Amino acid sequence: MAGHSKWANIKRQKARVDAVKGATFAKISRAIIVAARSGVPDPAGNFQLRTAIEQAKAAGIPNDNIDRAIAKGAGKLSGDELEAIRYEGYGPGGVAVIVEALTDNRHRTAADLRAAFSKRGGNMGENWLRRLDV
Repeated sequence: MAGHSKWANIKRQKARVDAVKGATFAKISRAIIVAARSGVPDPAGNFQLRTAIEQAKAAGIPNDNIDRAIAKGAGKLSGDELEAIRYEGYGPGGVAVIVEALTDNRHRTAADLRAAFSKRGGNMGENWLRRLDV
């Protein structure tokens, strides 16, 4: 029975589940960091932060991770400086598209968006390189 290892099947299935969970955790953690940075790092006084924390709890993120994300957004912990930027582009047929991106490197994000637009027959317009109040 070569190739029928139960552990190998479990390992592949666990890797898929962990990849999805990790991506979800990272996305929600970034939302918490931006919400804490944009306002008061207290959920009682910051609706955006309260909403992000509720999403985190619904996704099953541990409380330690939530607290760490709030501390990072409040500036108590060092880490990557995330920045919200708006980009303008034109899709196929000249349809105008505005993309709001959360990034730690605006140049890499612009290149990635430019590649995505050109792959689908569109092009990038102006980069609005000003920080958004999120």
